[in-house]
Amino acid sequence: MTDPVKPPATFRNINALHDLPTYRLPAAGWVSILHRVSGALMFLLLPFIIWLFDKSVSSEISFARFKSAINFGTGIYPGWFIRLTMLALIWAYLHHLIAGLRHLYMDATHSVSREFGRSSAVFTLSASIGLTVLLGAKLFGIY
Repeated sequence: MTDPVKPPATFRNINALHDLPTYRLPAAGWVSILHRVSGALMFLLLPFIIWLFDKSVSSEISFARFKSAINFGTGIYPGWFIRLTMLALIWAYLHHLIAGLRHLYMDATHSVSREFGRSSAVFTLSASIGLTVLLGAKLFGIY
């Protein structure tokens, strides 16, 4: 008895309108994409970060203006928009930090198995979102 011959794998072109919306990206893929998004977000909001730092440490009057801007807004930007932008920066920093530590750990220990990649990606996503929720609650005055 001979084993049945397995047909060769067939490759086809991807139809962007049909295949991409149904494609399920693994957790490691989401972490990789979000790592790049968080880095770009931090880079693009660098002038805002510098303004926040300048207003918070220059003087007591400047710090009072900083707190007023966060609570009530400044110029054309309302306070909730500034807090929401700060929340986006908090998430970007935390996600970029945790994903970067994940990559450093994988490089140092040569842990490149599929199981470790999936579990560390899930940890990265959950830790960055969980810490963002905690710090966001503090930012919005919930505690």
